[in-house]
Amino acid sequence: MADIRQWLQKAGLSIHEDRIGQLEKYHALLLEWNEKMDLTSVSKEDMAARHFLDSLLPLREAGLFPEGCSLIDVGTGAGFPGLPLAIARPDMHVTLLEAQGKRCKFLSAVCQQLGLENVTVINNRAEVTGREENHREQYDRAAARAVAPLNILCEYLLPFVKEGGSALCWKGPAVREEWVDGEAAAKALGASLCPALEMAVSGTETHHVLVKMDKFEKTLPQYPRKNGIPAKRPLKADKI
Repeated sequence: MADIRQWLQKAGLSIHEDRIGQLEKYHALLLEWNEKMDLTSVSKEDMAARHFLDSLLPLREAGLFPEGCSLIDVGTGAGFPGLPLAIARPDMHVTLLEAQGKRCKFLSAVCQQLGLENVTVINNRAEVTGREENHREQYDRAAARAVAPLNILCEYLLPFVKEGGSALCWKGPAVREEWVDGEAAAKALGASLCPALEMAVSGTETHHVLVKMDKFEKTLPQYPRKNGIPAKRPLKADKI
């Protein structure tokens, strides 16, 4: 379990020792539960870098997560990136949104065993929760990792974000192929794309980018559209 600590050191991330211990416990629970249900296909050897480090790399960017900010992780799956961020930054309140009940059961078990009081788990779809009054435009940050193309993520994430807040998308370098439609979708939902932030670790193959969308006005009430529609008929530059 020393892998997580070694990767954090390699990336230049300074995290309190107690929180590293919690990340290691989370890792152990993920390995245990993954034998009983499909939580991740990433190998045991690659989990520390591909899940934990990848989730935490944006903490190197000053001001990206203001003190005490609220974050919703949409389509969190086994808890990435929201749960490592909640562990590393206990000042933040993190909501984990996941459509699959069995995964929510796992996430709730992790939160209980680690005593995480700054995490809420919700079993629902983004298209439904994004229309609910107590979640719509209530978060400083909305995040997604390895969920969908950029234009679809705009419709999943931006309805949750307050004016003046941001959506954050963990993407691979190929996101540039999604940029034109993503830019148009973001604008339609009241936001603008910022230049992609490189999330690389020197001397390793870890190389992702973070796309930040800054929200400048309220999202129109017709978004998000009904369940499944954002993925079936994604917003595109030539159709908006």
